[in-house]
Amino acid sequence: MTDRRSLSVPEGLDGLRLDAALSRLFGLSRTTAVTIIESGGASVDGRVRGKSDRVLAGATLEVDLPEPPRTGFAVPEVVAGLRVVHEDDDIIVVDKPVGVAAHPSGSWEGPTVIGGLIAAGHRVSTSGAEERQGVVHRLDVGTSGLMVVAKSERAYSVLKDAFRERTVDKRYHTLVQGHPDPMTGTVDAPIDRHPTSAYKFAVVAGGRDSVTHYETIEAFRHATLLEIHLETGRTHQIRVHMAALKHPCVGDITYGADPTLAKKLKLERQWLHAVRLSFAHPGDGRWVEFESPYAPDLQVALDQIAAMS
Repeated sequence: MTDRRSLSVPEGLDGLRLDAALSRLFGLSRTTAVTIIESGGASVDGRVRGKSDRVLAGATLEVDLPEPPRTGFAVPEVVAGLRVVHEDDDIIVVDKPVGVAAHPSGSWEGPTVIGGLIAAGHRVSTSGAEERQGVVHRLDVGTSGLMVVAKSERAYSVLKDAFRERTVDKRYHTLVQGHPDPMTGTVDAPIDRHPTSAYKFAVVAGGRDSVTHYETIEAFRHATLLEIHLETGRTHQIRVHMAALKHPCVGDITYGADPTLAKKLKLERQWLHAVRLSFAHPGDGRWVEFESPYAPDLQVALDQIAAMS
């Protein structure tokens, strides 16, 4: 069984090989993308193409996606670059690299935080849905930085409540295009699924309440480095709110970032990093705080932006 999808190639994928475009659009491994193409399951403007053929922005892409696996259990798989920042009897705090999902899902076949932890011999809580056991919050595949995973059942319950009650302090750094005015502010705008795109979210009247606070760290000629404090944790919240301000995250082609600038900086994802995470420890209530340095691709891009200024 397959799932037939049809969509226009976004500008940010203009000129990419077909296998790379499928991988980025649908979160597939490159091997799966090649298998789909070689079986005749991908066409561009009505013509079956080869894996190395280039796609053009605006072309109609039709793809037969494989049926999602029936089981939601995480597959143990060593994840390169997944770093354990802290571990005790209740929690594991990890520094998640880009290209890794928090947990398995029907649309994602790549590596996961939970699968990586299990493969490395770590125990996680059995609480929660089978595909996200131990997961109390998530980061996008294209966002790097800090995540906490519950090991004990009590920790799962306490941390889920803490995130629900917004007592967890989540700080992100993002490089956005241009210069937000004011330089420090709050975006309070409801978010829901995009009305016309299955893979995007948007500010939508009647959506879920979403509050993002931002503060300028440093302004450059072409971009501004911001610290973000989230009150809520909606999917793609920072990316959607920055795009709504007309200052999308650098490299975030999905939400309107300049593809030319992204290519110049060699960025293949949004410049967004979960830099600090603080909360009351579920074991004894003491306040704990963890920090993460910028991922290498983000640091290189930031250095280049600074040099351009």
